[in-house]
Amino acid sequence: MATSAAAKAAATADEAGTAPVFTVEDGIATIRLNRPRHLNRIQADDLELLLGLLDRVEGDSAVRALVLTGTGRVFSAGYNLGDIAAGRGGRGAEGVEDKSPFEQLICRVEDLGRPTICRLNGPVYGGATDLALACDFRIGTTDCEMFMPASRLGLHYYPSGIVRYITRLGVNAAKKLFLTAQTIGWDEMLRIGYLTDAVPADQLDGAVAALAAILAAQAPVATQNMKRSINEIARDQTDLGPAADRFRLSLASQDIKEGVGAFFERRKPVFTGR
Repeated sequence: MATSAAAKAAATADEAGTAPVFTVEDGIATIRLNRPRHLNRIQADDLELLLGLLDRVEGDSAVRALVLTGTGRVFSAGYNLGDIAAGRGGRGAEGVEDKSPFEQLICRVEDLGRPTICRLNGPVYGGATDLALACDFRIGTTDCEMFMPASRLGLHYYPSGIVRYITRLGVNAAKKLFLTAQTIGWDEMLRIGYLTDAVPADQLDGAVAALAAILAAQAPVATQNMKRSINEIARDQTDLGPAADRFRLSLASQDIKEGVGAFFERRKPVFTGR
C-alpha cells in the first residue's frame, strides 16, 4: 500500500509539473514557463503566481524589460483544457469587468509598465497565442507554428483576445485563425505580423538579448507612457487627453534633459526614470 501511495503521489507531482521560473539579470527579468512534459501548459494554480511575478517586475525600478519564454521544444500549449472543462477558466473576480482569471493574466501582460518580449522557443497553441500577442515583441524560431482551436472546441473566445487579434493582426488574419483553426507556420506568422522577427534556433538567444538591451537603454518613463498610449489608441480609446498629459510630463522630466544632452554630446544617456 505504501508503495502504491508513493507512486500515486509521484504521478500527481509529475502531472502538476513545476512552477514558472523567474530570474533577473542586468535589468532584464525573465519568466520561463516550466512544464515541458505537458508542453508548458498553464494551469489554474499558475495564474496567481504569474500575476505576482508581474507585480514584482513592475515594482522593481531596476527592471527595464521582461522576457517571457518556455522550457523545451514548445513555448506553450495554452490554458489547460481540463481546468476550462472543470469551470476554472470562467468568471473572474467581481469588479474586473467579469474577465476570466486567464483573461486577467493576459490583459495584465499587455498593460505591464515595462516593454515585453516573447521569446518563442517553439510552437505556440491555444490561449498561449494570445499570451504571446499581448507582449510588445515576439521573436520566434524558424521551426515554430501556431494555431487557435477555439472554433474546433466550441469556444467563443473572450472579447479582449479577439480585440487583440484584430488590432494587431487585422480582420482577415483574425478570421482565418479563429474560424478555421488552421495551423500556420513561422513564415506566415511573420507575414501577418504575429512575429516581430524569426531566426534559426541557434540565433534566438542573441536576437532576444539584443532587443532586450535596446529596450532597457531607453528612457523608462517615456517608454512606459508611450506603450500605454499606443495600446489605448489601438483599442480605439479615442480620448487623447491622457496621452497629451504624458507628453507634457515628459517635457518636464530629467530624462529628456539627459537624453537631449547625451545626443548633442554624442554619448550614451544615463536615464534615471525621473
